[in-house]
Amino acid sequence: MNAGSAPSHRMFGALLARRVPGANRPSMNLERADQGLFLLWLAFMGLLVFASWLLWKAGAWHRLVAADPTHLTVAIVLLFIGCSLWTGQRAWVLGLERQRLDGGHIGDGSWSGEFLQGTRQPGADRSAWLQVLGEQAHGPHEMAWWLNGIQLKLGLLGKVIGFSILALQLGQMDSFDPSQSAQLLKSLTGGLGIALLTTVTGLTGNILLGLQLMRLDRFADALVADALALSLRHTNTPTTGTDGAGDGDRPAGP
Repeated sequence: MNAGSAPSHRMFGALLARRVPGANRPSMNLERADQGLFLLWLAFMGLLVFASWLLWKAGAWHRLVAADPTHLTVAIVLLFIGCSLWTGQRAWVLGLERQRLDGGHIGDGSWSGEFLQGTRQPGADRSAWLQVLGEQAHGPHEMAWWLNGIQLKLGLLGKVIGFSILALQLGQMDSFDPSQSAQLLKSLTGGLGIALLTTVTGLTGNILLGLQLMRLDRFADALVADALALSLRHTNTPTTGTDGAGDGDRPAGP
């Protein structure tokens, strides 16, 4: 993985996602199938849609929106949906790149094809080409990881707003009337509800999106590693011409 994405991976969701069994594997067998990563993403999103439908049937979504006058929970959910859709599109792109690399179609404008052709040029700087390939494979993920952290920050912002409302309500109390305890308790729990709901929503979105982005990064890591291995294999394999000579001025023999 490129060094620029290291700070993003220290986020809470990424740290939890890395502890999931199989999350650190470069590429699972199912992902190596045709568009396997995209199919895994579809299955994951299917589970989330089913869970969301169950919550809607139970009335949880309505209560969630009604209990949060700041609408930060709605913003977190919309941000999660948008980033998840982008993750699916990115999984499709990486799957196409994997198919081109495995099929040997290096002339179709693929990143790995450009890398292999560039490293075969005389005097080519392999490290520079490797940096270009790494940026093409991982670069777009940086913004997604940043937005994943924004979900957590929005949840913490909701917590601050909720406790601020709670503190203001407590500060406005001049005296305690036992006959108004029910109304007082209702007004106080409003700020506490905002704090808890936004925090839980932000944490949940951060973890679930972190799982998706972690698999994207692992798949991209495997793609870059396989392209590099293929490049080294071509470099170490001498190509003989019709006259029996090797590559350039190298002799055909040992």
